[in-house]
Amino acid sequence: MRIYRQFMNNRLRNFNYLIACEETGQAIALDPFNGEAMLALAQQEDLTIKLIINTHEHHDHIEGNPVVQAATGADIWAHKNALGKIPNQSRGLVAGDVIEVGSIHLTVLFTPGHTPVHLCLLANENTAEPVLFSGDTLFNACAGNCYNGGDVDVMYDTFVSQLMPLPDSTLIYPGHDYMKTNLEFARAREPSNNMISYWQDQVSAFAPDEMPIMTLGEERQYNPFLRLHEKAIREQLEKEFPHLGLGDRDVFKALRAMRDKW
Repeated sequence: MRIYRQFMNNRLRNFNYLIACEETGQAIALDPFNGEAMLALAQQEDLTIKLIINTHEHHDHIEGNPVVQAATGADIWAHKNALGKIPNQSRGLVAGDVIEVGSIHLTVLFTPGHTPVHLCLLANENTAEPVLFSGDTLFNACAGNCYNGGDVDVMYDTFVSQLMPLPDSTLIYPGHDYMKTNLEFARAREPSNNMISYWQDQVSAFAPDEMPIMTLGEERQYNPFLRLHEKAIREQLEKEFPHLGLGDRDVFKALRAMRDKW
């Protein structure tokens, strides 16, 4: 499996992906925002797009669907809850479904929270390390927002049940480049964390398409949404939320409320 990441240079800073089988040259177009750009990338790499998958229904993740479909005839798949929300969706996926294109094997994770229909894709077969296409659920140094049709309680449940159990070696491919801003937020939440300042320094001069592919283990060193037990994070929040509960859910929700205003 080969992964081609394409930064869209739009206001929302989307990443589009082509997930390709090296043996057959067949590919999956994931969350196409700019259909023409995705087709051009496929042509450049001598790939044939056989399938379009959307992690969720927001316009910046489906806008390129019509162009890609018209040129390739590829079916559009998304979670079953997205049926009727994504034009021309032909299959409704559910948790545990395995998507196969050539030698590519992707397992569907149902990951609501950002929206009720959100899914992530996990590759852990025919890959050296597990690979997570996390859409708008998990970003570098952050969790996805929940204010455009989502639910922060559901997002917390998704993190606990679907993401936190994944191994540290899992490579993360998010739907957007927000890493620099998210690291600034993480630094404000946990100023004494040296790994945050380390990665801020590492990526400070990087263009979006140069951003490193991080592992879940690395994210656990600086992503506040994966560090809910950290004393420094909790002490900071208690100053701003005097009635903050003691549970991880309370910390997660408070962090997301703070990030919404950042």
